[in-house]
Amino acid sequence: MKTDIDKDLCIGCGTCVSIAPKSFKLTDDSKVEVIEPQEDDEVKIKEAIDSCPVFAIKSIDQDEK
Repeated sequence: MKTDIDKDLCIGCGTCVSIAPKSFKLTDDSKVEVIEPQEDDEVKIKEAIDSCPVFAIKSIDQDEK
């Protein structure tokens, strides 16, 4: 599963980092960034996406361009 963060929406709450720490990290500007390759299982990544309070994390279809 590939994901993208909308840094304009991200408030840096860190919930996604707590749920999937091998896929997301907080940067120096208190925004979340995707770790590539994402090493958490898909269930954890999906839970992290669903837990974002401002819907800043999106799942990207691998076939999208």
